[in-house]
Amino acid sequence: MVDPFIGKISFFKVNSGTIKKETEVFNPKKNKKERIAQILTMQGNKQIELDELCAGDIGATTKLQFTQTGDTLCDKNFPVVFNKIRFPKPNIYSGVLPADKNDDEKLSTAIQRVMEEDPTFVMTRNYETKQLLIGGQGEKHLYIILCKIKNKFGVHAELEDVIVSYRETMLGKSEVEGKHKKQSGGAGQYGDVFIRFEHSDKDFEFVDEIKGGVVPRNYIPAVEKGLIEAKEKGVLAGYPVINFKATLYDGSYHPVDSNDLSFKLAAILAFKAGMEKAKPVLLEPFVRMEIRIPEEYMGDVMGDLNKRRGRVLGMDHTETGEQLLLAEVPEAEILKYSIDLRALTQGRGEFEYEFVRYEEVPENISKRIIEERNKDK
Repeated sequence: MVDPFIGKISFFKVNSGTIKKETEVFNPKKNKKERIAQILTMQGNKQIELDELCAGDIGATTKLQFTQTGDTLCDKNFPVVFNKIRFPKPNIYSGVLPADKNDDEKLSTAIQRVMEEDPTFVMTRNYETKQLLIGGQGEKHLYIILCKIKNKFGVHAELEDVIVSYRETMLGKSEVEGKHKKQSGGAGQYGDVFIRFEHSDKDFEFVDEIKGGVVPRNYIPAVEKGLIEAKEKGVLAGYPVINFKATLYDGSYHPVDSNDLSFKLAAILAFKAGMEKAKPVLLEPFVRMEIRIPEEYMGDVMGDLNKRRGRVLGMDHTETGEQLLLAEVPEAEILKYSIDLRALTQGRGEFEYEFVRYEEVPENISKRIIEERNKDK
């Protein structure tokens, strides 16, 4: 428990032996020694100091440096590690932002402190969408976290919808010229490249097929650099571009005006022209889900997954007699799934998911996403 005044209060259960204050203990998981400076028992917020605790007692101590929830503390001469507690992974994420923009750092610190208290709650930053995300076990869980942050640390925060990270790719093939030419008193700029673009199974491939020195060797890395920079913003909605191959097969240069920058800019021009001609499409992230539900809700849950454009991969029985459903679903369709699954199964369903790959977005949905994205610009 994080107390704004005292700091960290760590609760523990004595499994064997006796623990006295001012005892040195060992944390085998971290391979560190800790000192139990004081032993407390808690009555609500009231702390009562004790000299010792025996096996079976639950107590608390303060100022542990390395120990976290789930660690074992023991005598250094008799190391022992108890089984880890399996905490459920977060199944709902939400963007979080401070009500006052100046509180950005305060908010991160407060969330970090709350994470120490609650291993089922996580914070992560999506550097692509610039969004700070928090994940928990449900909407109520996230709401309680916001209240904690406000009451304990005085930081007001608000939730916002998660921004989905889409991608773009090209399905066709195109051959284009990218020419950058600038003449303005003194040294000019000149770069000219011919690049073939096509779909690839790899994230990004660059192939150099220049013969006869039409583009000098020392400018070829600049062409690749230009493509790497350009692929961060696709032509449809400005999302990063993946799964394509670019082959540099021709070009020309000027003995005086050509330089690295000119060829980099020529490659960027070629990328934009080439992608437009090579059947650009929008891709969305797909996740693999494991859903545990009582058998009587199977039909409802499968019907709901179909509505979400999901594909059921298989079913299995768990040791506890529940059904385990495996499915792949677009991430955009399950942002609030935790709430819907609880409603469908009277609170008895649970699930976990992880990203698997990107897949093409159906045309009607793709149009809507592109329109919304371009409107925001």
